[in-house]
Amino acid sequence: MAFLSGAGDFGEDQLVPRSYALPDLPWESIAGRLEQLTIGILRFDARLAASGLAAGWQARCDLTEAVRALLLDGHLVDVGDLVLHDAGMDVRHPTHALTRAAAALRARRTALARPAPWPLSIDGLAALRGIGPVRGEGNHTRPRGRPDPDDEAAYPPFADDADPWQAHFAEIDALLKRTNTILAGETPLRTSRSHLVYDPDVDEAENEDLWLDVVKRTSHWPAVAAAAVAWKAWLDLNLYPRLPWLGLIMAASILRARGLTGHLLPLAAGFKQSKFRPQGREGATETLEGFCQVLEAALAIGNKDLDRLILARELMQRVTKECRSNSKLPGLIELFLSRPLVTVPLAAKLLQVTPKAVDLMLAQLGGALPRELTGRTRYRAWGIV
Repeated sequence: MAFLSGAGDFGEDQLVPRSYALPDLPWESIAGRLEQLTIGILRFDARLAASGLAAGWQARCDLTEAVRALLLDGHLVDVGDLVLHDAGMDVRHPTHALTRAAAALRARRTALARPAPWPLSIDGLAALRGIGPVRGEGNHTRPRGRPDPDDEAAYPPFADDADPWQAHFAEIDALLKRTNTILAGETPLRTSRSHLVYDPDVDEAENEDLWLDVVKRTSHWPAVAAAAVAWKAWLDLNLYPRLPWLGLIMAASILRARGLTGHLLPLAAGFKQSKFRPQGREGATETLEGFCQVLEAALAIGNKDLDRLILARELMQRVTKECRSNSKLPGLIELFLSRPLVTVPLAAKLLQVTPKAVDLMLAQLGGALPRELTGRTRYRAWGIV
């Protein structure tokens, strides 16, 4: 493990803080490879933006990435179950693996919900783990203006007998306490943690600070190299063993924060496709080469998926040219482009139409209808594959 930890003798008053040693990379030999990957990411992002399918591609990518992330951890989750679970239409009781896949999906969406540098912070890490608020959560603002004099609920009985400033002072005291905690560098963690789940000898907060320091110290490096080193540091520090998929999300967030792309690349799919498997004995150059292979596979998968979406959209839009202006068929097409699997009940719920109307729209698509995935009569699903 590439740590530099220093501590003086017992008689010394000062202790040298622990830090992560950055690798010494052979820049002359890897510069060309980094440039090719950077150009490939920029071209894919530009192609994605020009296609008009960026939102649909990202939505499909998030769902499939959550399933592939659990597959890398040894758990098999059906993408159809995840799509239905995300829409609140579970056909069976959610399993533990499905719940973890939903957490991975929520983490990817959380990373995209805020500006690019936010996931690379203490608050961002807490939100991605599910223990911190995302934008719009936990901020319940009170309505402005004076209450209506005729509203009896606005003037409860015996309200004048209580101290009118007590609630305001309590809010101010709580705000000051949280501010002092943040300024002191402390993170609000649970006081009681089970030793059966968490290692008592591992300082999680210190490892978070070390990783964030690595991201800060590599901010002037090429984006691909900085993401590779941050991913290696994540594995070396063994951050969040119960969330093994979060390291690839953070590596993709670094590429997004550095301006190479405005999306999260499918690194889990690229890792599954590539032959690189970190064992903990690789050097910095081997890890960088492995991360480059993961990126190349992720770009190839992203381009192929975008090709399929473009072709399917062109075929289905030929049918919509003869539709009425109030037809729900364009909405069904957008549903096919944004989800890897669509069923009749799912389309009826999201489009707010009857299942019979969905059947008629599916028949209206004719030969442009995406491939049927189940082949059964009672449970039918279609998707662009």
